[in-house]
Amino acid sequence: MSAILLLDTSVYLNVLDIPTLNQDRDSILEEFAACIEQNDHFLLPLATVWETGNHIADLGDGQTRRSYARRLVEDVAKAFNGEVPYRATHFPEREEFLDWLGAFPDMAMRSKSAKKFREGVSLADLSIIKEWERNCRLHPMSRVRVWSLDSDLSCYDRQA
Repeated sequence: MSAILLLDTSVYLNVLDIPTLNQDRDSILEEFAACIEQNDHFLLPLATVWETGNHIADLGDGQTRRSYARRLVEDVAKAFNGEVPYRATHFPEREEFLDWLGAFPDMAMRSKSAKKFREGVSLADLSIIKEWERNCRLHPMSRVRVWSLDSDLSCYDRQA
């Protein structure tokens, strides 16, 4: 059975080939191809788009920033139009977003992971976790995982 994979920023930066943030590009693209062959479904969380945009804004010169910003815009537009193997996640309704915000103070206090015990869960990561939870509820017979190079998010992997 196919899986549902939420693309984290660490993976998406490699997919877009963002300079200095693409060290794992070959292995990511190899795994991406294998997942496509397995008919897995890819979701692009809005937090991943925002964080990727932040990383692009930090690139060294204006021309590079513009070039990769255009690449991001084109790719996200393709995701919304179903032209790439991933699609953008839903926009949370007001009440849902307020629920996420309400959960944020407790998540910010909590250790991100055993290795990152002095760092809390960011609002962006919380939104990815909430999207993972939503997809687990919507697809109880499917594997749902956050595809991340970061151990604190890659642990969100519900086997069917």
